[in-house]
Amino acid sequence: MSDETPTAEGFVDPRVLLRRYELRPKRSFGQNFLVSERVVQKIAELCTADSPQVVVEIGAGLGTLTSALLARAPRVVAIERDRDLLPVLEKEFEGAITRGGLRLVEADAAQVDFRELFGDAERVVLAGNLPYQITGRLIERATELGTRVQRLVVMVQREVADRLIAPPDGDSYGQLSIFAQAGFTVKRELLVSAGCFHPRPEVESAVVSFTPLATPRAEETPTFRRVVHAAFAARRKTLRNALAALLGEPGAKDAVATTGIDLQRRGETLSVEELAAIARALDVARTGEANT
Repeated sequence: MSDETPTAEGFVDPRVLLRRYELRPKRSFGQNFLVSERVVQKIAELCTADSPQVVVEIGAGLGTLTSALLARAPRVVAIERDRDLLPVLEKEFEGAITRGGLRLVEADAAQVDFRELFGDAERVVLAGNLPYQITGRLIERATELGTRVQRLVVMVQREVADRLIAPPDGDSYGQLSIFAQAGFTVKRELLVSAGCFHPRPEVESAVVSFTPLATPRAEETPTFRRVVHAAFAARRKTLRNALAALLGEPGAKDAVATTGIDLQRRGETLSVEELAAIARALDVARTGEANT
């Protein structure tokens, strides 16, 4: 291996590997490779701050972040679905794979069995540069994994980050905000300019961390999801109109009235806790007995 090979000690610009293996970024995969060493090291620090047993990297690409994680974490599981990149990773990280520090998995992160990847580890961090279309689904899946996930550290488009951290009644506040904040403390860690990637994207990005709450702000029941979807389906509608179908169920209006929430308010003004209270009230009306 040459001095430009990724190692646990160094950083290699992914453009070096693209040239070496005569590869080009695939637009169909949304490939924009991170070329900023400063940002890579910051992400690695965030991932390993709480000494996880395993870091699961979603979308290893050419191994730029993988290398930094191997320097800090005892085990790394790197998921990659591009079959042209897997042989590169296998060759460049042959030593780490042989020693057992790195496991490569060919899979789609939206479908992979995370519990199988965790093995017997109780402290796991999920990390990666996420395409917009799987951000919401990954957050939902992380919630389902419970306390085994210490933290998520993800790169997303800046506008997605704005939505994830938005407070009630803000322009960016919506369903993604609710489902993220229901179970996590969500923090924007740093902004990442377009110039930090190759090829250069048309948007800015941001690194966002998710730390599970000891007590979730809402239980993501089917009713809670229905309430959130209905409340945000048409912005500017009052709750009375947005939730008309749900409020039409027997006893629903009286049950919701006990929450003290004004149905003339708009859905986007409600906190996670208020939406959860409405969902609980509807469940009480449906079952005829209070949850305990």
